[in-house]
Amino acid sequence: MTVLEEKRSAMPARLPVGQVVGGEVVKLSTERKHLTNILKMVAYQAESDLVNLLASHYRRVGNEGRTFIQSALASSADLEVTESELRIRVSPLSSPHRTRALAAICQDLDRGCTFFPGTRLRLRYAVAAQS
Repeated sequence: MTVLEEKRSAMPARLPVGQVVGGEVVKLSTERKHLTNILKMVAYQAESDLVNLLASHYRRVGNEGRTFIQSALASSADLEVTESELRIRVSPLSSPHRTRALAAICQDLDRGCTFFPGTRLRLRYAVAAQS
């Protein structure tokens, strides 16, 4: 056993928050906690809807669907605003088959004819050409 492992095993498994945090402990109010939980549920539902869209375009959706969607949402994108559209061009993903699946999802989303909230701008999705 190394010195670090010995030090770690000597530490208690749990400590009161007051001993770990210097200063006052901040606790979320009940209303803020409810709002936070609602936002998490809405985000999870949106992710689930995107995974369902992915299912017909990606063979490993059962094992990798949520990871795929999370990486797609975290990837960079270009935004272009015209008089009638908000164009979102997502960067290609790590492999050609993942990029093709993302492009198919973009086409599915385009068919929905969705408008950016509070505007008359139609959302248009695409995958940027690989350079």
